[in-house]
Amino acid sequence: MELMKLEIVTPNGVIFDSEVKQVTLPGSEGEFGVLAHHATLVSLLEAGVIVIDKADSSEVAVAINSGYVKVDEEKTTCIVDGAVALSGEDTDLAKALEEAKALLKSAEASSTAIATAVSKVEQIGKSL
Repeated sequence: MELMKLEIVTPNGVIFDSEVKQVTLPGSEGEFGVLAHHATLVSLLEAGVIVIDKADSSEVAVAINSGYVKVDEEKTTCIVDGAVALSGEDTDLAKALEEAKALLKSAEASSTAIATAVSKVEQIGKSL
């Protein structure tokens, strides 16, 4: 499977910058996946969870509160207001889960989108 570059940027700087197989994003019109050579697009991101399938087949989940994504054929860039890693290396999971829930609940999004994102965060917590 071909790889693409994924970059997630917050006001505090770059929090993820690596080659990935796929990324699933919480778009304003619903969740969508991006693979290498995806058509170019720009989309708003809602409060939710970004799920990253890394090159080594491990999975990383990052809760975000809002932002936007720019997809090109070779690179996907997410600019987000706030982000908390839910899974992956060097993560204190219990603390990250609580921070993710607080981040999502503070987002200015519809209550349905927030409830869906919080549910996804809780599912990730149960599966690890």
